[in-house]
Amino acid sequence: MDQRYMPRWAIFLMDIFICIISFVTVYLILESTPFKFNSVWTLPYRALFIVCVNIFYFYILRTYSGIIRHSTFTDVFRVASASFFTAFTITVFNYAYFAISGQKIFLTTAVLLYMFLSFSMMLFLRIAVKEAYQYMKNITTGNFFKKRILIVGMDDQTISLGKALTTESTLPYKLVGFLTENPVSTRLKILNKPVFSVPLTSTSYEFTELLAKQNIDGVLIVSEALSLKEKNQIVEACLANKIQIFNVPLVENWCKKDDINTQIKPIQIEDLLERTPIATDFDLIKRDLQGKKILVTGGAGSIGSEIVRQLAAFDPLKIVIVDNAESALHEMELFLNQHHPSLDFNAILSDIRNKERMEILFNKYQFDLVYHAAAYKHVPLIEKNPHEAIYVNLLGTINLSNLAVKYDIDKFVMISTDKAVNPTNVMGASKRASEMYVQSLQDHIQNTNKTRFITTRFGNVLGSNGSVIPYFRKQIAEGGPVTVTHKDIIRYFMTISEACQLVLQAGTMGNGGEIYVFDMGKPIKILDMAERMIRLSGLKPYEDIDIQFTGLRPGEKLYEELLSDTSTSLPTYHPKIMVSKVPTQNYDYILSKVKEITDISEQGKRKEVVKKLKELVPEFLSKNSEFEILDTPKPQ
Repeated sequence: MDQRYMPRWAIFLMDIFICIISFVTVYLILESTPFKFNSVWTLPYRALFIVCVNIFYFYILRTYSGIIRHSTFTDVFRVASASFFTAFTITVFNYAYFAISGQKIFLTTAVLLYMFLSFSMMLFLRIAVKEAYQYMKNITTGNFFKKRILIVGMDDQTISLGKALTTESTLPYKLVGFLTENPVSTRLKILNKPVFSVPLTSTSYEFTELLAKQNIDGVLIVSEALSLKEKNQIVEACLANKIQIFNVPLVENWCKKDDINTQIKPIQIEDLLERTPIATDFDLIKRDLQGKKILVTGGAGSIGSEIVRQLAAFDPLKIVIVDNAESALHEMELFLNQHHPSLDFNAILSDIRNKERMEILFNKYQFDLVYHAAAYKHVPLIEKNPHEAIYVNLLGTINLSNLAVKYDIDKFVMISTDKAVNPTNVMGASKRASEMYVQSLQDHIQNTNKTRFITTRFGNVLGSNGSVIPYFRKQIAEGGPVTVTHKDIIRYFMTISEACQLVLQAGTMGNGGEIYVFDMGKPIKILDMAERMIRLSGLKPYEDIDIQFTGLRPGEKLYEELLSDTSTSLPTYHPKIMVSKVPTQNYDYILSKVKEITDISEQGKRKEVVKKLKELVPEFLSKNSEFEILDTPKPQ
């Protein structure tokens, strides 16, 4: 669509033309009435005088200066003022001439009629141009096909949201009204939009009737302003009526650089999972991190990058981000430059397996804290490549923890996993071996070094690389089928942000050697999650999108644990964090076993590597894996 503005001279000429037409119209109207025109001046002279006075006020008040298709009250006021002052000036001149000569030039009725008619026609011109522009814009942008939506609630947040929707014409949404369960007058309006009072349940006939009567396409909620129960109730009601649900954060949480269009998104499964809000002691964490030099390994990954983002808020002296993923590290660097321009950080492309390279970094920066998030985590892939788990998850951790001791690091926080508990796969066993090493190292240096080793253990994080939700989302977008390994499989879930908040909080606790376990809430059945994600996409499970069961993957459990049979848990001052008391083994024994594992890993002997790993981690019993044979005692 052509976006060029109408030139000012064109508006000026059109207004003059309207003045001429108005004068002629007034003359024709009054010609057939008992009113008689004065004959002191000829008709052309009278017309010229009135139009010239009008032009004078057009120029003085600059009625042509606005963009006509964006006319506002100010523009209309200028036009009205020009018409009024024109009539006032002519009337004053008319009576002054009468006082001098005893004759009037203009008929007062004609002057007043001219004022109202010329103003009305100029106003109509501006409205017509504005509406024509909007009509053409709607045609070219497809805005006739805007989604008709209702906003749930009628508080300050929803009213601010409604105002933004009604004033932003480019949005693909049209606000129809507001929804509430509270009884209100049927005449109540907000922003000139009606308020509908109906029960918001899946069995509500009134809600279903309203959606059909108003031809509603979607419902918009301010998710953070509703309880989990309220959100799920509204979602179920909308899904039952095949209505889309859109979500928007609280207005005060919007990023200043983003507009409303980027804030409104279809509601996601993550918004509906039963998780209570996490409260952290901001002041305590700030005292722990402010002015410190911090190393984050795996700092471009899902967990590591979120740790970096959260660390940036606590005014550290410097953050060094290490990762071996080139593209992800570059993206992280760009993000920090844009959103935290004052943060002193270095993004370093390197590998924690390279002990010499790591030592150069420790020596150069003299870190105060280390957050160790670098790891291989994909269970089936690691099951096929067990030696890589040894190199990265175990040896990488050993390299970093030994350097932490050598350079007298104050605190070393390791990110572990619930898969390390009674592991059934190589990945989980390698992480358990790492836990065992740092615990034994803590005992070994207890009286000679200040370094404190802290391990944090939690389950699946929502939206992380390779996690189930993005995988399901991709399958749904491709038309299915959605693949679930087992109909009864369950998992614990936590958002990346929540997990990293607890990591920082746990880092302020303990004397070293502890394993902190996070309260992951209620476990979620993966099949239920898949079915609901399909429904949230506006489709029907098993009809529009099929669900297929593929069988448990190598090393996969039906359920995960956060504590082993041999461990006990004690509460901490934070309700979401428990400390696990796990028996610690002798450092020299662990070291000798690690050396055996690494020697065999270098030879590429997969089964021998896993066998040695099972000796180090005796509770490691393979499931649905080629390595199950190693758990079967050989016949005598």
